[in-house]
This record gives sequence, C-alpha cells and structure tokens, in this order.
Amino acid sequence: MLTRPYRIGVDVGGTFTDLLVVDASGAIHAYKSPSVPSNPAQGVIAAMELAASQLGISVHALLSGTSQFVHGSTVATNTLLEKKGAKTGLLTTEGFRDSLEIRRGFRDDVWDHRKPYPDVLVPRYLRLYVSERMAHDGTVIKPLDLSSVDSAIQIFKNEQVESVAVSLLHAYRNPAHEKAVGDYVRMSMPGTWVTESAAVAPIIGEYERTSTVVVNAYIAPRVTPYLTELDRRLSELGLPRGLLMVQSNGGAISVPEVANLPVRLILSGPAAGVGALRFFGHDTKSKDLMAIEVGGTSCDVTLVKNGAVSMTDQINVDGYHLTIPAVEIHTVGAGGGTIGHVDSAGMMQAGPQGAGARPGPACYGFGGEYPTVTDANLVLGRLKPGSYAGGAISLNMDKATDAVRRHLSEPLGIDVEEAAIGLIKLVEQNIQHAIEKVSVERGYNPRLFTLVAAGGAGALHGPSAARSVGCSSLYVPRLAGVFCAFGMCNTDVRHDYSLTWLRELYDKDGEHQQALDRAFDELQSHAEGFLHREGFSPHNSTFVRGYEMRYVGQQWNVSVDCQSTNLDDVRRSFETTHERLYGYFQEEGPVLIAGIRLAGVGVQPPLTVVAPAYSDAKATPTEFRRVWVDHLTGFAVIPVYDGRLLLPGQSLLGPAIIDESTTTLIVGSHDELNVTAANNYLIKIGHAESNSTGVLSSFQAAE
Repeated sequence: MLTRPYRIGVDVGGTFTDLLVVDASGAIHAYKSPSVPSNPAQGVIAAMELAASQLGISVHALLSGTSQFVHGSTVATNTLLEKKGAKTGLLTTEGFRDSLEIRRGFRDDVWDHRKPYPDVLVPRYLRLYVSERMAHDGTVIKPLDLSSVDSAIQIFKNEQVESVAVSLLHAYRNPAHEKAVGDYVRMSMPGTWVTESAAVAPIIGEYERTSTVVVNAYIAPRVTPYLTELDRRLSELGLPRGLLMVQSNGGAISVPEVANLPVRLILSGPAAGVGALRFFGHDTKSKDLMAIEVGGTSCDVTLVKNGAVSMTDQINVDGYHLTIPAVEIHTVGAGGGTIGHVDSAGMMQAGPQGAGARPGPACYGFGGEYPTVTDANLVLGRLKPGSYAGGAISLNMDKATDAVRRHLSEPLGIDVEEAAIGLIKLVEQNIQHAIEKVSVERGYNPRLFTLVAAGGAGALHGPSAARSVGCSSLYVPRLAGVFCAFGMCNTDVRHDYSLTWLRELYDKDGEHQQALDRAFDELQSHAEGFLHREGFSPHNSTFVRGYEMRYVGQQWNVSVDCQSTNLDDVRRSFETTHERLYGYFQEEGPVLIAGIRLAGVGVQPPLTVVAPAYSDAKATPTEFRRVWVDHLTGFAVIPVYDGRLLLPGQSLLGPAIIDESTTTLIVGSHDELNVTAANNYLIKIGHAESNSTGVLSSFQAAE
C-alpha cells in the first residue's frame, strides 16, 4: 500500500523509459517501459500507466498523491542531433555574420584538418546584420539604427523563418541594443520565437555566445511546446504541482522558468545522476566517486571530488559549442545497444552505431539483425535468456548467437564465443578511456576513487573497468538500472547566474573587493527571486559561488569553486586548482577574474529509503551457470544469486552473478562482495593494482 505523498522520477532514454516511485514511507517501486522516440510524451504516459497498473491504482490516484514529479528528457538533445530544429535566422553586428561559421578555428583534434565541421545551423543568407556597435566596456560607439533591421525582417518573413537569434557584439556588457532589436522583431513578426544572447549566455566570447543562442533558438520551437503540453497533460491527469525538468547543471526547474532557455536541458537525462550520487555517497563511505552510467545507447562518466560534482560551463554537443552551466559528463558510445561490426580492413569495431529502442539488439526479437553488446553478454552466459524489465523484453539466445555468427565470427574466421569476447573487450576499453578522460586528464588519481557502476549494463562491466584503472572498490546500487530516475527523486531545484568581470584580482584602493561583494549581492538577489517563485523560503535556500580566472596573458580560464569573496581566499583556491590541472602555479603572477557565477539552490527534503534488516546468514545461490567472467578467468561454471534474497550484512566471493530486477551484476574472480547497511553492493576489487594500466604509472611513481 502506497503512503502519500509520492515522488516520481521519469528518465526517457534511447531504449527504455524508466519510472521510479518513492512513497513517504521510503518504499521504492521501479518500472521500465520501451521508449517511444517518435513521441517521448507518449512514452512518459505509457510508463505512468504501467506503474499505476502494477500498483493497483489509477493514474489519477497516483499523480494526485505526488508532491514532486521530475522529468529528464532527451528531446532537446535529439532535436539538435537529428537536425529537426526550427528554421532559424540570426541578427548580429555588421561585419560579424560569419563568426558562427568561422568557429574561432576550433577543432577537437588539432591534427585532423580534413574532418569537416558540422553543418551551420543558420545558413549564411539567414545570418544578417544590424547597424550598431557597442564597445567592450558597454559604451555606445555607433547608435542602433532599427531601420537596418527591416530588410532582415522582410527576408525572414519571405523565407518563413520560425525562430530568430539576436547576438550583438559586447551585449554581455550592455544588452540595451540587443533587447531593443529583440523587441522590434517580436513586434514585427508576431508568433516568431526570438532569443537574445545576453538572456541565454551573458559571457565574453563572441563565437561561444552566438553558438549558444543559435542552438537555443533552433530547438526552442520544438522543445518548449513538448514540455508545455506534457505539463498540461499531467495536470489534467491529476498532478497537483507543475512538472519539474532536470537541467544540464543537475538541478531541477519548473517548465515556465525554463521555457525560454531549453538549451539548458541538453544534458537533462544524464545530469540527474548527480542526485543519485549525492544519496549513495554516504553508503559508499567515500567522498571521491567516479560513476559510469551504462545504458542502452551510451556510457556517461561523472566525477565527484570531496562530495562535489565536477562542473563546467563549456560543453560540446555533436560539434556545437555551448556555454551553459553543466555537470561535467564525458559520454562515449558504449552501451548495451552498441553494435559490433567488422570494418573494411578486417578489424572488429564497437560502435559508434547503436541499435536504439527499436529494433534494438538482435536478441530482443524486434527485428534487429546486428550483434550488440547485449547479444554478446547473452552468448557468454552473463545474461540468461528469458523475460526482463517486467516483461517489457525477452532475450532470445538463438537470435543473439545468429547475429554474432553472421556479422562477427564468420567474417573474422573465429568462433562465436571468441567474437563475443572481442566485442566485450572493445567496449570495456572504451569505458576505461572514458574514465581516464575525467580523472587522469583532469589531474586526479583514479586509484583514490570508488567507482560507481550504474545503468542497466553498468554492473556487467564495472569490475573490469575498476580493475583496469586501479580502483580498489566498486559500488553498485540495487537501483542501478534506474539510476537517473532515482536521482530525479533526490534532485534540488537550481538556477545558475553568471556575470562577465574582467578585472585583475587586486587593486591599490580596494575598490575591486567592494565591487565584487556588490556584484555577488546582485546575483544573489536574482537567485532569491527565482527561488521564491519556485516556492522556497530563505530557510531552504542556499547559494553556491564560483569564479572564472586566469593569469594575465593566459588564454583559457580556470573554473574555481570558492564560497568566499575575500580576495586572498580566492587566489589560494585558484592556485590550488591551477596546480592540479597544470602542475604549477605562479606565486607572484598577476591574476585576472574573467567572470563570476552563482547558483541559487532550493533544497528539497531529504529522501528516505527503508532497507531490510541485517542478516548474517550465508548467501545461497539459486543456480550455477557457465559464464565468461573476464579475461583473467575465462569461462567457468559459477554460482548465480537472486538479488532479492541477499540482505544487508551478507557477503560472498567471486566469481559470481547477481540477478537484480533492473540490472545484472558480475563479481570477478578474487573480488569480495558485501551487501551494505543501505542494501546495496560494495565490491572489493581483487588484484586491482597488478592489473591497472600503464597510463597510471606517473601517479604510482608520485605516491
């Protein structure tokens, strides 16, 4: 029997829509239903209907008792990736229409000069100029001539432009011209979406600001109506409070507040893992965590240091640069649906193609023909044939074996099991490199972190990943398969503010200190207004400060987290961060504050989950199965345990398989698994150091 009120988290992924209900007593109910890529809202409603049916109540009864409904959606991301956005026009300062296409010459790989840039979202004939000019300090060099906008508006009308982005030079310092142009376009083109860069990304950096506002304008006419309609539909079905959306910064926000800023939802789904990591952090007994969330399509890697998640304000989505507050997530195409194939050189490759929700892996029986990681795990005994995800899918061994044989083993001249092993090794190597990207390349030693394996497939590849990077501990939540949906139920409301600063840290008269205090007070005033509109009082509101800093003459900023506004404290924080990233700092070097930022956080009541009683009984397997464990052990007949029967306090030695409701966990040879007090799994990795890769040798030598 459910106890009101409930919290609901819904995560729409590429393969499944995950829904999780947590009631007031701490009971958890998790559900998976196939995603509907063509209509994600339909997938959300279908998941609600499934949950209500399983709980024996109506959808109205479930929603009417819900105090918090949080949704993570890939609609914004998919609109950009699939190039299904609105026909967009761009208005910019005369002489700067091509900045969007020049892109500062940025390349992800500076040695790859042949790879073409992604298509520009606004073609040149729709990138038009405005007669005006603002100086870097916000003073007017050339007054705005609104008549210069008329010809552009006529072209936009003739070309049936749906959305207009306005990005004028130095609008981050003085947005007056930009706002006047935006208002003029709204008046002249009623019903057209108009977005101004200073409202989306008020930062220095002409290209980055323009790219961000163009993406926002491009996706807004597709994303905002979806959110508004879903919010309305849920309200009609009984939801008493408005829908909350997870932003890229890991915090939630109401639909009205984010309606004009849908670009902030680009990492909506993966960023929800922050709430889950915050909840599970206490159970791991560690403040330093690295999480791999391996779903059907991709693997998302996140790092938490001293209890704080790594953040960034620069992200790259399919080659498009965005300046938005975001959880630092590194994503690789290494999910259960990643397709294995043999290339023209006769080499096996894993991805980047994925099978998606439909047709999905060959073993799903939905028409998929190509072998995926899920098919390989089934062939190797790591997964068993039969029903999964509450009957949403059923794994067919014959179809998996046939796909691996036709597309991998026969072209390579090897047997089916060897081909499946090869695919698993390739994907696990991709996961290893993704972990190193957020740890080693950021100056962190992964040996000092606990690895958290989440996602439906994370627990199958977690032990290998932990061993490869030298982690001594692996933590697997029982809710790994609905990790992000659970995180949504433990997500605070958050909004970020930023301000371009461009002043040296110190001055002779102390005016910089006073100006900095005033600037943060102003940002906090805006944040307090937002939190008040979202229903939070000063008692459950908090504010997080940060800086963008660099040495004078240095090209790139360094993001610095520091709550203090005392200039000496700020400098010490900058030097500590700079030394971690680059190995040194300049004791006497003049320092510049390029920008300041503040996050207003509305703290939700803590989530409480009830764990079963402690048990010292010996764990008993339900069966034994022939399984390929890992490259150290090979094939072995190993015990298989029903996760529902394992209780806090129990332990077992690997190799072993744990079957859970939303995931399957493999325990490697010499690994020791313990069920924690919170009823999750903590695995001590055996032989972690002897099998870690050479890339960590510098850390080992330093220690």
